[in-house]
Amino acid sequence: MDIRTLCLGILTMGDATGYEIKKTFEERLDLIFQASYGSIYPALNKLTEEGLVSCRAQSQEKRPDKKIYSITSAGRYLFFDEIMKKPAADRFRSEYLATLMFAHLLPAAAISELIDERIADRLQKIESLMSDCDTRQTDREQFLCNYGRTMYQAEIEYLQENRHLLEADALLGSRAAE
Repeated sequence: MDIRTLCLGILTMGDATGYEIKKTFEERLDLIFQASYGSIYPALNKLTEEGLVSCRAQSQEKRPDKKIYSITSAGRYLFFDEIMKKPAADRFRSEYLATLMFAHLLPAAAISELIDERIADRLQKIESLMSDCDTRQTDREQFLCNYGRTMYQAEIEYLQENRHLLEADALLGSRAAE
């Protein structure tokens, strides 16, 4: 699903500013998709040009007007057509795993540090999701939130159970280099 379709989907939940759409990506879609203002605003502009989204200005005191976006009937139909299609295969991109692919070139201490930092990051994400999941009101929101917690917990368990494979490989590599 592309950024345009996701923006339409967010707007099916209610009118929003570009800032609010960005917050939704950060708070609700972080596991699924990352989007920057540099991708959100061009998508909204294109959707507006195509008549899939409307935009109205709301004046603010001592600030520029705020643009509020709404999905149109055409946008809603297009969004429903898109979500009715079979999803494409997931694409996974991880700079972390790309680095670990070359772990044999790193000192064992660096590998251990990378893994420890990743585990700490995932524990923090689980903690954040735990409080966040408690505030989710719909079954759909609960499902997605708990899915995220489960994925992070599985990653932690995998790293803890298998870190020795990379650390041992690095130790053997450093001994071979001596």
